[in-house]
Amino acid sequence: MTDPLWAPWRLEYVQGGADTDECIFCAAAADARHDLVVRRGERAFAIMNLYPYSNGHLMVAPYRHLAGPGELDDAERAEMWRLMDEAVRALTDAMSPHGFNAGINIGRVAGAGVEGHIHLHVVPRWNGDTNFMPVLADVKVMPEHITRTAAKLRASWPA
Repeated sequence: MTDPLWAPWRLEYVQGGADTDECIFCAAAADARHDLVVRRGERAFAIMNLYPYSNGHLMVAPYRHLAGPGELDDAERAEMWRLMDEAVRALTDAMSPHGFNAGINIGRVAGAGVEGHIHLHVVPRWNGDTNFMPVLADVKVMPEHITRTAAKLRASWPA
């Protein structure tokens, strides 16, 4: 008998996502108690990715609804970069990854799941983290629940 793999938060994604046109980043920015926001700055914030590539995968987004990097003002751009740097430090402290991927997907063909609101992905990586699941079944196994990871990052975020 095999043990089941549980990832209940992925069902919405598998079934086609939320049935709304609301921007997930604008909704999170407006909700001061949003469970997955791990850090708020003056112009940008860091939020856990609800459909992560790996444990700890988070995103940094400006509060303003902007489609591309050319629309950011200098203060927003600087704060997004600072939050990315802080995210790397918090993830390192909380989870000890061996490396990171960081980047922005601009446009649907480039992989942007939310095209209208620019955001920067910060993805922790570990040696050997490409396992048979994504190769054989387009499935990733997350060993920790996303809200527990979010709590760890809040506690580990630099002051």
